Amino acid sequence: MKVLFAITEANPFMKTGGLGEVGGYLPLALQEQGVEIRVILPKYSSIPQAYRQGMKPIKEFKVSLAWRNQYCGLEELVYEGIHYYFIDNEYYFLRSKCYGNEDEGEQYAYFSRAILESIRYLPGFKPDIIHCHDWHTALIPLFLKAFYAQDTLYYNIKTLFTIHNLKYQGIFPQGALEDVLGLGREYLSPSKLEFHDEVNFMKAGIVYSDRVTTVSPTYAQEIQHAYFGEGLHGVIQERKDSLLGILNGVPQPLYPATLESKREDKIKLQDKLGFAISEEIPILSMISRLVEQKGLDILLHVLDEILTLDIRLIILGSGDSYYEERIKRFEEGYPGKLRVIMSYQEELAHTIYAGADIFLMPSRFEPCGIAQMMAMSYGTIPIVRETGGLRDTVKPYSLTTGEGNGFTFAHYNAHEFLYAVQRAVDIFQNQKEAWKKLQKNALDSDFSWNRSAAQYREVYESLYYSS
Repeated sequence: MKVLFAITEANPFMKTGGLGEVGGYLPLALQEQGVEIRVILPKYSSIPQAYRQGMKPIKEFKVSLAWRNQYCGLEELVYEGIHYYFIDNEYYFLRSKCYGNEDEGEQYAYFSRAILESIRYLPGFKPDIIHCHDWHTALIPLFLKAFYAQDTLYYNIKTLFTIHNLKYQGIFPQGALEDVLGLGREYLSPSKLEFHDEVNFMKAGIVYSDRVTTVSPTYAQEIQHAYFGEGLHGVIQERKDSLLGILNGVPQPLYPATLESKREDKIKLQDKLGFAISEEIPILSMISRLVEQKGLDILLHVLDEILTLDIRLIILGSGDSYYEERIKRFEEGYPGKLRVIMSYQEELAHTIYAGADIFLMPSRFEPCGIAQMMAMSYGTIPIVRETGGLRDTVKPYSLTTGEGNGFTFAHYNAHEFLYAVQRAVDIFQNQKEAWKKLQKNALDSDFSWNRSAAQYREVYESLYYSS
């Protein structure tokens, strides 16, 4: 069973967020599960030179895109035992940024078409399944049916489409249908690509793929309803029998994580960030993009009340200037209690995960979430809203049974969030044995990529053996 993993990011070549984690770690875990997996992505100019210089050219060819006939170079790099293929076209990928370009509809339509053309030239490898990720590769199932149905090379190739975040869909003016995609007006209908008189790439992946997955079981249910469905809930409901939620995983912690190591990690963190050293004061943390989705509005609503508790709080991340400025003002008002670092630093993030006691993640919605799983892998206890992957990974702690690995609140409400914080702080300060049990439960939680890969392998097998 041969799978071609089509994605725009894969650590260590390119990563802006969780998608890069998936592209980097899931193929490795799938390979361990016995899947013959290969990965294809753009040859962005931002890929480090150390990897670029190791790429070997395979073939140069032309890619048709409506009236265009564009150059494509196919290159290969074997890394950690996996074949990675790179689509080379300087016009589309030699740019200062990978996303948000004015012509990104054309940019990623080209990428999707180039992937399908590349199959002709992959040495000794014809995929049984193409696994497509998010709107940037969502046209592949459609193009496969529209342009390659009569080509015997492509006979019986199946497609799996994974939704990572439904909020980002790739929506473009309807003129793109003919001018960019090279498709007729019959595709501009509510049952196909039309979306409020525009063309929706994400919708193409949902409608035309053989199977659809998303990144947590709860999110798979949520996106079938209007509040979370971003206008596509009706289309997703129609595919509900082909829809499955599979949680992402997280890699192993950078630092060994045990109950014993938490003490040293906490001292190291306090020393690094200039806090007075104390084992008795809980350290709360938040590592996040500072945007509304991540619950910044309800955090700010009760931040005064949180900071009046006997705690320390660390916030690492950047985002909307409104939230950055508001949080900075709080830091000025609570010197010695609140430390804000307005950037993302990978090593510092792991130092915070390892040394903090409590991790805050009050998201409005969260398809999967990685940070809460990473925190638990270090024995740091999450406080999360019950949505998406947060609900699937964080089980509320019970003092009665000793079960659970964190604290949760149900409604997107600032005072429910505050109550969860107060409860966590109280247990940390006054019920030491219960807190140790909670930490052990978090450390014992299984968020490995092997668990995710086993479920994806089952999906691949069901597609492979279907008629």
